[in-house]
Amino acid sequence: MKVENQENNDCRHMLVDLKPSMKLDGQVTKIGLFGAFVDVGAECDGLVHISMVKQGHVNRVEDVVQVGQKVEVWVHRVDPNASRLELTMIKPIMLKWNQIKPGLRLQGKVIRLEKFGAFVDVGAERPGLVHVSELSTEYVSDPSDVVKVGDEIEVSVVDTDRKKRQIRLSMKEAAIEVEDDEEAKEEVPTAMEFALRQAMQQTEDVESVIQPIPHPNQNNERKELEDILDRTLKHRVRTAPSSE
Repeated sequence: MKVENQENNDCRHMLVDLKPSMKLDGQVTKIGLFGAFVDVGAECDGLVHISMVKQGHVNRVEDVVQVGQKVEVWVHRVDPNASRLELTMIKPIMLKWNQIKPGLRLQGKVIRLEKFGAFVDVGAERPGLVHVSELSTEYVSDPSDVVKVGDEIEVSVVDTDRKKRQIRLSMKEAAIEVEDDEEAKEEVPTAMEFALRQAMQQTEDVESVIQPIPHPNQNNERKELEDILDRTLKHRVRTAPSSE
């Protein structure tokens, strides 16, 4: 959910509408020793504790953000009854290890390129790796020929190693599935194509019905007539009166 910074109190969102891990856009309004206050368009400003300004140790909040700076934050905790909103500038883990299974399709963002592949943020604790051999169904010599840092791509999970905290991803399987889907869609005729096929079939059926009936074998017919004539002549000879 994206909440724009607004000065009109009538347009501010209620704290009860905000949930943990919800993404918000805001503006830094005040900086203290313990953190920064950010206006995200709620009933009150949210606090980003110094430990949640960024990954790693931070000596001073001013080293990371300044008053008036627009920032991207996530809801950490919210207590509507106490009018308290805690925020974080560290992107929360959206995908847990037990949710990552082979074959799972995910949307991710390319965050780093190496000669051996591309690292993709899929919302897990750590980014996954798409090895150079898994970038395309064709040979790839350089990952930058296929993807760039910042690209939003679709990947599928090949496997995971929780002990080493590794996630192996593939763009090949996702691409193959997309091609299969497109082929399946192409096989489905449109309404016009279906009507045309029916009309052609009906024409073929009619033509098969009105085809001329083959004539009887003329040789057989002639033979039957000759036999009848021969029997008639013989009969007349036998019944004719003998001359005296």
